[in-house]
Amino acid sequence: MTETIVLLDMTAPERADKLRAFLPPGFVLTHGTARGDEHMKQIIAEADYAISGQVAVSGDVLRAAKKLKLLHKWGVGYDNLDIATAKELGIRVARTTGSNAVPVAEFAIGLMFSSLRFLAHGHAELKKGKWITGNIPGETFMLSGKTVGIVGFGAIGKNVARMLKGFGCTILYNKRQPLPADEEAVLGVSYATIPELLERADIVSLHCPMTPETANLIDAAAFRAMKKSAILVNVARGGVVDEVALVEALRAKEIAGAAMDVFSVEPLPADSELLTLDNLVVTPHLAAMASDNFAPTVKRMFDNILLCSRGEAVPERDIVV
Repeated sequence: MTETIVLLDMTAPERADKLRAFLPPGFVLTHGTARGDEHMKQIIAEADYAISGQVAVSGDVLRAAKKLKLLHKWGVGYDNLDIATAKELGIRVARTTGSNAVPVAEFAIGLMFSSLRFLAHGHAELKKGKWITGNIPGETFMLSGKTVGIVGFGAIGKNVARMLKGFGCTILYNKRQPLPADEEAVLGVSYATIPELLERADIVSLHCPMTPETANLIDAAAFRAMKKSAILVNVARGGVVDEVALVEALRAKEIAGAAMDVFSVEPLPADSELLTLDNLVVTPHLAAMASDNFAPTVKRMFDNILLCSRGEAVPERDIVV
């Protein structure tokens, strides 16, 4: 009997075909061709399994599914999935824990360089035919030797710390439970409270999940606490940063710059004030995308779906509910 997997994200046929190359026998793959809940309700209705890449999956969408066994996150963060409704309906939820840690960590460091050195601004201006040497809209700084504060210290945060060791950075981290001293020594990091981290860091890099506790964690008070020469990098979730406060802080030069790959509303509206700032680098939620990480992540996701199809347990590390 053939079972259907639906990718809820709007996807190009070519990308869908790349996914189909890894499908286990007995499965077919369909995918989104438009945005919005109404379309997702239509395509999830007859699906046995659903995959969410970046789209939010509401309770209304889940209730439209007539025989869904498993909702699988293509990635790690599941704050935009209605877990309570999934549990109520008896739909299992899984993710690929740690699968994107290295690509996202690399991307975060790339954003640090771009923000510190106005790479994106220089690129955009030169594309317009403007040679802006001597007319950069702020001071430029090296990454080497800087103090970097990492907020959230799971697989991504730890990879950022490992990569930064080669730049001679002082690395502070914050998480709910500090690491044992021996693990801190191996990673070359020191625990700091959020106020200490904001005060000391030249670069604040966000890698925490989106929870009620972290919503608007970086707000107007946080920006005032940071160094005027500091930059903020967010590859976590848009809601961790108060975007109105960020715009005000960047315009007032309360901090030197920022780089954002995630936003409270995605896709980012074309009229967003975030797009008007020379000292802000913006990218459209690209951090986890790396072609050489595609196959292992997709295979792992399909393996989890296959286990569910056989009535076997999905590995504990990947189970959400």
